[in-house]
Amino acid sequence: MKIAPRAALLLSILAFGSASADDRPLDRAEHMPAAPYLLAGAPTFDMTIAQFREKYNAANPALPLSEYRAIDSRDDKSNLTRAASKINENLYASTALEHGTGKIKTLQITWLPIPGPDEDAAQQKAIAYMAALLRFFSPTLSPEEATQRITKLLAQGKGSRYFTQTEGALRFVVADNGEKGLTFAIEPIKLALATP
Repeated sequence: MKIAPRAALLLSILAFGSASADDRPLDRAEHMPAAPYLLAGAPTFDMTIAQFREKYNAANPALPLSEYRAIDSRDDKSNLTRAASKINENLYASTALEHGTGKIKTLQITWLPIPGPDEDAAQQKAIAYMAALLRFFSPTLSPEEATQRITKLLAQGKGSRYFTQTEGALRFVVADNGEKGLTFAIEPIKLALATP
């Protein structure tokens, strides 16, 4: 299975960008600092990609994820292990893992739009995978609620290279790079403890 060239592109889609304080999309002309998951000390989910995949596949037998394969990234100085899983010709799952522990820093689903008669069906499948990923971390949502939430997030991030919204300990990210792909990601965030 050859996924390395496309998978490297997928992970580069979210490699740059910055969350804004008011959850607004960044203008394409604005300077794009490193994505939060690339920063030193960025939090991780308390699971490895193998643990995630096993639990995700058990909960979503109709939308399975194949084994993630490491991406050769010799030029990457982020000290992360990057991996991707091909779902089909235009849909991929990818991740960045903490070096050493293998814990997840980001989980991403990327849809590469291919114009043609199957484009709408392919987009619906991408949304189904994105909704399943959302439900994995927000299990109280029904499938319909998760689909509505994804649709709303994608609409809010439409045309933005990096749109982010936080909810509790999660950051939802949409990166719309037009013909180069649409990515939805979920990342953990650090919560500040309130002091008395």
